Amino acid sequence: MSKQQIVIIGSGLGGLCCGVMLAKNGYEVTVLEQATQVGGCLQCFSRRGARFETGMHFIGSASEGQTLDRLMDYLEIKKDIQLSPLDPSGYEVINLDGQEFRFANGREAFIEQMATYFPHQRENLERYFDLIEKVAGASTLHSLKHAESDAAISTQYQLRSINDVLEEVISDPLLQKVLVGNLPLYAAEKDKTPFSTHALIMDFYNQSAYRFVGGSDTVAKSMVATIEKYGGRVLTRQKVTKIVCDETHATGVETMKGEFFPADYIISDAHPMRTLELTDSKLIRPAFRQRINAIPQTVGVFAAYIEFKDDKMPYMPHNYYGYTDHTPWDSELYDEATWPKSYLYMHFCQETNPQFARTGVILAYMQMKDVEKWLGTHVGRRGDDYEAFKQRKAERLIDTVEKNKPGLRSSIKHYYTSTPLTYLDYTGTEGGSLYGIAKDIHLGVACRVPHKTKIPNLFQTGQNINSHGMLGVIVGSVITCSELLTAARIYQQIIDTNQ
Repeated sequence: MSKQQIVIIGSGLGGLCCGVMLAKNGYEVTVLEQATQVGGCLQCFSRRGARFETGMHFIGSASEGQTLDRLMDYLEIKKDIQLSPLDPSGYEVINLDGQEFRFANGREAFIEQMATYFPHQRENLERYFDLIEKVAGASTLHSLKHAESDAAISTQYQLRSINDVLEEVISDPLLQKVLVGNLPLYAAEKDKTPFSTHALIMDFYNQSAYRFVGGSDTVAKSMVATIEKYGGRVLTRQKVTKIVCDETHATGVETMKGEFFPADYIISDAHPMRTLELTDSKLIRPAFRQRINAIPQTVGVFAAYIEFKDDKMPYMPHNYYGYTDHTPWDSELYDEATWPKSYLYMHFCQETNPQFARTGVILAYMQMKDVEKWLGTHVGRRGDDYEAFKQRKAERLIDTVEKNKPGLRSSIKHYYTSTPLTYLDYTGTEGGSLYGIAKDIHLGVACRVPHKTKIPNLFQTGQNINSHGMLGVIVGSVITCSELLTAARIYQQIIDTNQ
């Protein structure tokens, strides 16, 4: 009996996770990647011998027996990666109103640390953390408790904004702001982003926080090797141009090279808008296309990738968030004079617990409208005015960080830059957005993307399905693959792997 054929469009984390799970379960998997390098946001790049991370800068819940650790074991990643822990007494450092606040790993340590800044808020911090654990625990996949979710809790906090809930639980206005000090990790917006998003992210990183030693592209390479071990293949430079359908279902895909890949099932790891552009099937109704095309996207990002002079910049085992305003909120609402309102500054980990950093990155929100006059141009060929624009922004961003991190500028050997256009080119996210589709409590289910489509054998995966980040994408991949394997079977396999 011949194996059923699966074609996966895109080799981002979601596509590779689905490829591993399905190849392990006897499907014949072909992953088609349009670029020369696999991995999507797991890609790293080198300039003059210096390596830089593009998307997966750090991960959480990866200590022995924690959720991501167990999932990485199941996906056969663990043996191929090396992790370096962030500082458990302050894996996130928030600079707000001229004061630094540290997030410590673990419930008790987190509360103790915060209570040193806000002693009168200890009881409220306990209530806050009860809520974080309750919401995160209500998600079966985030807690790996099959069929034990509390849908009522999940729904309640998907429909209330982060700031609304925090104002109810925390009475100190500054503490309310500090607790969302890492919101660039999910591009939260005031009065829009659901509290559940905040709770899942906070729970994920609070359990433990690590960087990949040598870069997160080791994850992508590991999964490619696993797919091949189980008889699958991952092909680069294969841009899918069409999902071919008959009257009832999809039959395969065509690529730019004119090749046809037949498929029993197709999984798209592309942005949902890109997926819809690939098919003109009447099975997908115009109303659904309009809904997907109308969903808001998260803000884009400007990045300054920095190579440091040798033995000059002490390695920073935490992420550093700075705000020029008095609040983390509304940093995406800037003008020429106020940009950047915030930044996230991180170092790359080239070895376990390094003494000095070789490279790092500074990220600041940037709207696509700032660079839309160069839309349609290509990387490296956008013109002198674009290069001048990027240099101007990079200099201003470095000046902004220097105020809180004196000595940064004098430690820089070279820097390189990217804008939302770069994200658009490399990941295909709509508007070059940082995390794809934005969740909005006012839109409810209208801003959710289903993993099943009306084409019965076409499924979707990736950061726009369920949630983004390493855990969110893996969880979304489990949901997608459970359509073919059943959730119970995948859960059992995860448990068996971790015995």
